[in-house]
Amino acid sequence: MARHHSGKARQPKRVELDFSAVINVDQKFQLQRLINAILDDMQQQIREVFEDLTPAQVAPGQGINPPQATCLTIPNPRSEKYRDMFAYTDQDKTGDLNTKPNTNKENAQPVSQAGTQAGKNTGPKAKKENTKPGPQGAKTTDLKTKKENAKPSTGTDSTIKAEADKPIWKAPKSPEDAVAMYQKTDKQILVNSVAELKRDGLAHYSKWRQNVTRRIQDIVVKNGGTSGNVGGQEPQQVPGNARRQGDAARGRPPAPSGPSASGDNPIAVLAQLYPPVATPLRESPKEKRALILHSTLLIVLGLDQYSVYSRILLVRLASSLNIPVYVLQQDEVRVSQALSKIIKGIPLEEIAQRRTEEAKSRRFKPGMASAASAENPGSLSPHLKAAGVGTVFGGIGMNPTVTATLLASMNESTVVVGNLFGLYGARQGSKTMAMYGKDIQGFGMIPVHGSSESELSDPKDVPAEDRRMRVTIAMTGLMSSPDDLVESWKVLGPHKEAYAMRWDEDGLIRMNTSLELLVKSPTWNAVKKEIASRTVFDRLTQVEWPVGLLKASKIVENPWCSGVIRADKAGAALADMIINKTFGERPISLIGYSLGARILYNCLMVLSEKRAFGLVENVIMMGTPCPSEVRVWTAIRTAVGGRLINVYSKQDYLLGFLSRNICWHYGVAGLQKVEGVPHVENFDASEVVNNHLRYRYLVGSILKKVGWEDIDHRQVTAEQQKLAAYIQELDQGCDEGNTTKSSEGAQEE
Repeated sequence: MARHHSGKARQPKRVELDFSAVINVDQKFQLQRLINAILDDMQQQIREVFEDLTPAQVAPGQGINPPQATCLTIPNPRSEKYRDMFAYTDQDKTGDLNTKPNTNKENAQPVSQAGTQAGKNTGPKAKKENTKPGPQGAKTTDLKTKKENAKPSTGTDSTIKAEADKPIWKAPKSPEDAVAMYQKTDKQILVNSVAELKRDGLAHYSKWRQNVTRRIQDIVVKNGGTSGNVGGQEPQQVPGNARRQGDAARGRPPAPSGPSASGDNPIAVLAQLYPPVATPLRESPKEKRALILHSTLLIVLGLDQYSVYSRILLVRLASSLNIPVYVLQQDEVRVSQALSKIIKGIPLEEIAQRRTEEAKSRRFKPGMASAASAENPGSLSPHLKAAGVGTVFGGIGMNPTVTATLLASMNESTVVVGNLFGLYGARQGSKTMAMYGKDIQGFGMIPVHGSSESELSDPKDVPAEDRRMRVTIAMTGLMSSPDDLVESWKVLGPHKEAYAMRWDEDGLIRMNTSLELLVKSPTWNAVKKEIASRTVFDRLTQVEWPVGLLKASKIVENPWCSGVIRADKAGAALADMIINKTFGERPISLIGYSLGARILYNCLMVLSEKRAFGLVENVIMMGTPCPSEVRVWTAIRTAVGGRLINVYSKQDYLLGFLSRNICWHYGVAGLQKVEGVPHVENFDASEVVNNHLRYRYLVGSILKKVGWEDIDHRQVTAEQQKLAAYIQELDQGCDEGNTTKSSEGAQEE
């Protein structure tokens, strides 16, 4: 007799994750409690974004208060709860109530007497059924005569009456009316307006959490485990100078190049950004703590991807274990270079064939290790073994078989590894770049670091030594020459796969030339003091700009408005690339200034609209010409899993002047704080940014001050020297302009 299988998909066989060489039994439970506490905090943070929203109330002189919401959705006229929000036209105009609202709680819509035959012509179908023409020769009367006679009729008369009897919604005309009508506070109205977004965001996170929790519960400790130091093994002896040269490859973190290079305590910086969770594991030896972090990295990679949530979990775990973040960064580099060698040299046709073959044997889904790998993990890949994956500090750690079990199908499967690094996007990488190049002039991705200086045409062409576990995409908003495209982003460190997005180079150069022409002109130099006598917000709200500046506005308005339109188009293209997994199953961080930040604004709005959560890790937007309204930044926040930073300057009068032609009534994020949205960081750069053109010389300094993870401090110093040279050049230009104007005035006299 045949068995009847249930419709539920078969779950892969659970496999034990042996941590006997890492921790003991008590420490296993401590680790599980710690990870569960971190997962709870991550979920609570997502909830707070929606539940702790407050209507923005900006102090006078500190920004522009955007208008508050007066309507969420049109209430249901059939509901008893909202029936008093509707006015019935027939009842209002005459005392003869041919149409009365049904007092039934389920149906408050008025019903015509001509259509009350067992409810045949009531409800939504009434209009459709009453549109049939009446008897031949019948005359259609007007609405007034029909009401005066109050006689039942059919055909066209019923249609007219049905239209007249429809309930009219009394729309609120102010926030106060909305509060009175909905019987809710303005905060409750705001929270309810994003309820659907909250539901979808929490559902996406819950799916990832369920997979991670399942793997964490599979941790076992046999024979009591390891109570003291880890592994009970001695570091492997490497002959000659290989030990000193290969410390990073063997798991020993090199000297930090991150925050500690600037004199800051990296652990204190990390604890400030990611508050640690109390755990006894914090007092364990450093070797054990490092191996716990490394093993957790392998566990989340065993989900066949490296999602944003996994990365945040590891960073918070490092903070709780008192481990500097550069240790995690070096771990990521070591593992990514070893994994990239698994797919090195394999032709694209062969990779596609292997993917087809493996798809027949198992149902491939990113985020779930295959059942075959769980049942028979096999031996560790030679590339991973050579890189010391599974060990720390030169060889202390787990044996290769256990390491292969933690990685699951990420161990040797070219399909899974290729998917991680973007070899299997929605379409071939080269075709993707060519498609966007048709809509956006000169579109491309230029590597910031690495051995290859040519633009990225296909992810498969990235050299193995340049691959990283995370990706950073930087957007330039101002440039004076094509060389400036990458120059501003040299401050980014080597622990990420960094790209500068090329878009509309000619338009950016023309716009930069126009802005420099304006700020170096005698007109700007003459009106600077007059402009600064009032805040930029007063200038915008009261539309009071010097007449001389308005006359010169034609120089910059056309290039700026054209740039905004092209930036919005580029943002939609970038969002499409991220959704199509062009860069694989890896966290993506986004950085941009000026119109480059406008690209990020539109990109994140598209991602939120399409519910593409868990793809973007950290975002920093500098001098952004976009609204600062609460619901706008709530949508942006849901598309960002990690840090979201808004850099603004209240002294950027040039951005304020350029914002006259955009929707400044909803605030300008590049000029003021973003208020009312939890977990959005604001950085006031008013002391260093009094000119919008300065942003491209301040990228490194701003990243350093906000505590960005991976920056090159030597490049930050070089950038500061360029800023000093630019200020000197600008002062000379203004002096020459004043001299020319004075000489012309003398000649006229």
